[in-house]
Amino acid sequence: MVGGGARANPGEVSLAHHGVLFLDEFPEFQRRVLEVMREPLENGSVVISRANYKTRYPANFQLIAAMNPCPCGYHGDRDKNCRCTPDQIRRYQDKVSGPMMDRIDLQIKLEPLQRGELHSPTEKQPNKAVCDVVMSARLIQVSRQSCTNNQLQPDAMKQFCSMTGTQIDILENAASKLRLSARAQHRIMKVARTIAGMDESRGIKDAHLIEAMIYRTL
Repeated sequence: MVGGGARANPGEVSLAHHGVLFLDEFPEFQRRVLEVMREPLENGSVVISRANYKTRYPANFQLIAAMNPCPCGYHGDRDKNCRCTPDQIRRYQDKVSGPMMDRIDLQIKLEPLQRGELHSPTEKQPNKAVCDVVMSARLIQVSRQSCTNNQLQPDAMKQFCSMTGTQIDILENAASKLRLSARAQHRIMKVARTIAGMDESRGIKDAHLIEAMIYRTL
């Protein structure tokens, strides 16, 4: 995943540099494989050490992962009964560590499609319109702070992700109830800043912060 071999060849995280790395059935990967991804997710690069040298490869990629809620896949389903025991569910979900989940900004539960939804004639927002909003928000970020929001360091966040006293209380209360780490709180602030930008807002509003926190409920 991160590279290796006698010649320290680059791995999937480096081959996905400036792109997307999609991992399906996330908990089915060996835990040690997932854990070594923590460094590139945090630093945007990976170091492979050999006896007489070290090689650093770029690994600034976007991770998208998918997983079932349990081994049978029906935990929490409204229409089908889950066959797993609570202990099986816990062991399955624990295959992805807390520190690894900390590094995933958006954590969203998807419900199964209901009858008629797949072939519904309802028009969705065109892909081009969504792309235009994303590109506009990205250009604003780069012009404002010379990097995208996810690359902001803690010192810069004080300037570009500033919040009101009320918003700080909202975040700290959520952090206490959900046991969020400092890293998770910083990532929520960055997501809230991104949502604000896509909403063409100069600053973070309460609704932006709350929406960003909803994406951490897993």
